[in-house]
Amino acid sequence: MPLSEHEQRMLEQMERALYAEDPKFATALEGSGLRTYTRRRVYQAVAGFLVGIALLMAGMVAQQVWLSVVGFLVMLGCAVLAVTGWRKAPKPGEQPVAGAGPQARRQGRQKRSMMDRIDERWQRRRDEQQGGQ
Repeated sequence: MPLSEHEQRMLEQMERALYAEDPKFATALEGSGLRTYTRRRVYQAVAGFLVGIALLMAGMVAQQVWLSVVGFLVMLGCAVLAVTGWRKAPKPGEQPVAGAGPQARRQGRQKRSMMDRIDERWQRRRDEQQGGQ
């Protein structure tokens, strides 16, 4: 469901205010920053997986079962991180589909309630500023 004109104006005002208050934080919230963060996390998980393999092999060579178990657990944890990070990574130029399934509908409801709260706060601040002048 697209945003109404009022909601779009309010969102643009909030974005401008965020850039004015903290441009570094606003830049970090952009989509490319999230994509870069997710990609870096996946690469770190792959590196950890390789370390897990090395630990597993070292435990086998040294006949230390506990070291092999630690290596396996590191491999397992890193594999889970890599897979979940890869699935969550937004594709370049891609935006989430609003009606893709029950989970997307649930997220839509949460976002709508969050937007309602943000709108209420914005209205409250504007009323306080107008009342103070």
